[in-house]
Amino acid sequence: MFYLDKLEFNNIREKLANFTYTIYGKELALNLEPSSSKINVKSMLDETKEAILASNLKGSFPLAKTEDVSLHIKRLESGNILSAKGLLDMKNILRISRELLEYFKDLKNKESEDNPFIILSDYFLSLYSNKDIEQKVYNDIISEDMISDDASNKLKNIRMNKKALEADIKSKLNSLVHSSEYSKYIMDSLVTIRDSRFVIPVREEYRNYIKGFIHDTSSSGSTVYIEPMSVFELNNKINDLIVEENKEIERILEELSNLFIPIVPYLKRDIEIIGKLDFINAKSKLALSMNATMPIISNDINLIKARHPLIDKEKVVPIDIYVGDTFSTLVITGPNTGGKTVSLKTVGIISLMAQSGLFIPANDNSKIKVFDNIFADIGDEQSIEESLSTFSSHITNIVKIIKNINENSLVLVDELGSGTDPIEGATLAISLLEFFHNKGAITVATTHYHEIKNYCIVNDGYENASCEFDIEKLEPTYHLLIGIPGKSNAFAISRRLGIPENILARANNLMKKPEIDIETLMKEIYDDKLAIEKLKNEEQKNLNQAEFLRKSLEKDVSEKLKNEQLKVEKAKKEAREILLDAKEEANRIIKELNGLDKHDIKKANRLRDEINNDLKSSSPSKSLDLSVLLTLNKQETNKPINSPAKSSVHINNNASKHISSEINLLGENVSTAIEILDKYLDNCSLAHLKQIRVIHGKGSGKLREGIHNYLKSSKYVKSYRIAGFGEGDFGVTIVELK
Repeated sequence: MFYLDKLEFNNIREKLANFTYTIYGKELALNLEPSSSKINVKSMLDETKEAILASNLKGSFPLAKTEDVSLHIKRLESGNILSAKGLLDMKNILRISRELLEYFKDLKNKESEDNPFIILSDYFLSLYSNKDIEQKVYNDIISEDMISDDASNKLKNIRMNKKALEADIKSKLNSLVHSSEYSKYIMDSLVTIRDSRFVIPVREEYRNYIKGFIHDTSSSGSTVYIEPMSVFELNNKINDLIVEENKEIERILEELSNLFIPIVPYLKRDIEIIGKLDFINAKSKLALSMNATMPIISNDINLIKARHPLIDKEKVVPIDIYVGDTFSTLVITGPNTGGKTVSLKTVGIISLMAQSGLFIPANDNSKIKVFDNIFADIGDEQSIEESLSTFSSHITNIVKIIKNINENSLVLVDELGSGTDPIEGATLAISLLEFFHNKGAITVATTHYHEIKNYCIVNDGYENASCEFDIEKLEPTYHLLIGIPGKSNAFAISRRLGIPENILARANNLMKKPEIDIETLMKEIYDDKLAIEKLKNEEQKNLNQAEFLRKSLEKDVSEKLKNEQLKVEKAKKEAREILLDAKEEANRIIKELNGLDKHDIKKANRLRDEINNDLKSSSPSKSLDLSVLLTLNKQETNKPINSPAKSSVHINNNASKHISSEINLLGENVSTAIEILDKYLDNCSLAHLKQIRVIHGKGSGKLREGIHNYLKSSKYVKSYRIAGFGEGDFGVTIVELK
């Protein structure tokens, strides 16, 4: 038994329903009920957990608004034909099912061993889809009022013939209305349609001047719509074609409906699953909107920074509340409007949410207990004239609780024992608390009676709590303090508001001594608790600052490491550019050596040694052997002495022997890739390579296009082509060199 209305659970249902797309999901949300089975509650919470994980990995489920197709299903089960709209609605079910299946197949690829989609798999993989039927309906039906011309050859021919006849009729009528003989009789030169027949508007006084049939008269009576005899037969032919067209459309709808009849059982299952997935998706969205967490199922309640889900997130004050471990009865005292009732309702509505499979608005590691019953006697305060009815109403609710309570019940009672004589009310309240406690139930109650506070102090299994009140500001803070009974603030508040001290002193003397002692004790406990809370908050603040400092230091170290890595990468890049520039310079020098005399060749060799020394000092790990072996072919001795000796320069570039026949340009932008490729082709030419592979990847195709544009104009390239199957496909280009 769950007191849903008293705890405003309907408002949670409505919030949940607002996140649904389909009428089936919305229906499940609005009829959501808590479960008293731990197994069911765990399963429902796991549904929500998996949906949130799926949302984080791939976004929300691909759902869309659906119409109620129950009548369509009944018509199909009876073998009847669906309308165009009905077929579109059923096609929509198949489309959503297919898209959900495609979504889940992709989601499974992102699944981890630690977080498998166990429950969702059962739903998604039970979906049925049929792309052929879906596509057929999509092609044949344009809208609920329009069948495609291509739905059948016969329909296309009928409509072509009808259009030809319509054009013929319009031509004849336009000639008539614009003719000098008849134009003076015509009200308007526009040809129109009445009763599916083409007519012309004629002035009423000239109706007898045009032979034909009158089909309509304007509301003013000044115009009659006449079908001239000259188009009578053509109109008949058009109407015959309309009859044929409707028959063919009916045949097409029947043919399409027959496609759905055999799969009705699968469609009914799809509708059920789509509604369930919509509902589960809504649970995840509600959790994210509330910044809610998955509770731990336990044997007690321990809510950490719990927030009432129906109070504005900007205004709600989080509370820590626990009961059911070392004590099973918690009594909250304090001034009115101090948050006692909100604390009570927070425990109740969060318990209902958790037992309905919803995440709760509380911090991680919060605990809930799965109850058989959640009772609530919570009502708005009434006027003095209604006090008797208020008490009677409370007692009526209490009687119901007494009759149904067991050891696995949660009892929430607001202002226990109120509405009657204070002494009788207090003793009755204590007796009821004892009854609930002896039944083994967990009870949270609010009260004003100091007798109940005293009872909780001296009896095991009971605990006091209070809602903090700021005496200086004369307003509640709404913070809940467990272990501290609410003290009376009447004297302090009265003093702050200006009641004279002599009156307060007399009131103090009139109080019984035991009450003064208890109040003094409560004040001391309350003040000590506040001091402890203050120290605790300061300690937490220090811990937060230390944690912030630790994260800042980690971030600084990470940034420094990142900067160092960037410097290393930059140095490597600069070294590579130096090497490539040096090689270009060496190649240029080699080309110029042809035609030099012996003296100049010696100078070139010295330059070679200097380049190698520079390369080794700048990048020892990537020094480049650019030794140039020069063999001079002297002129034959009978050549003139003054004629310059020609020299043949033979280059042996050891580095070029190790040039790879493949270059990887993945991840480079176009300009950088072309620069690298240009220098690479220089080396390939020196190494006499005939074929190379350029890896650029598929991607958007911009890199491949830029590389191909460069290859077209390169002096080294004979031809190039996209790699074939097994060679790299569109991600690789094969280049033949000259």
